[in-house]
Amino acid sequence: MIFDTLDHSAHYAGLGDRIRTALKFLQDTDLSALPVGRIDIDGDNLYALVQEYVTKPQEQGMWEAHRRYIDIQYVQRGQERMGFASLERMELGEYVPDKDFLPMSGKGNFVTVFAGAFVIFFPQDGHMPGLCVDAPEPVWKVVLKVKLEA
Repeated sequence: MIFDTLDHSAHYAGLGDRIRTALKFLQDTDLSALPVGRIDIDGDNLYALVQEYVTKPQEQGMWEAHRRYIDIQYVQRGQERMGFASLERMELGEYVPDKDFLPMSGKGNFVTVFAGAFVIFFPQDGHMPGLCVDAPEPVWKVVLKVKLEA
């Protein structure tokens, strides 16, 4: 897991072309003008999911991970808590291949992700996004789905 702000995104250019392209998309795009929904950047290799929602209490959150994609979750407006945990420390559920979704349960750590910050979750990172910090609040976020390079 990586937690940082876009000001430092150049430090992660060595993580691969798709991650570099994804972070450049966040820097160079007027994100506030994007419609909610999926935006293809490079087809299924790299796409953005623009999301707008109200954060929820931790009790309503769900741990998840992905096997085929890296998540880059960038908060444009608002703030939210995100949980993170190593898969080795979690109880894994049944993987759903067509959704690239691995549910899990267990305990992890949490970080407050503020506007202008991003978190990169790799396949070994369980995560629980969308949680409220103090009270539910609106969040506008872009999740970049970065397909693992073969």
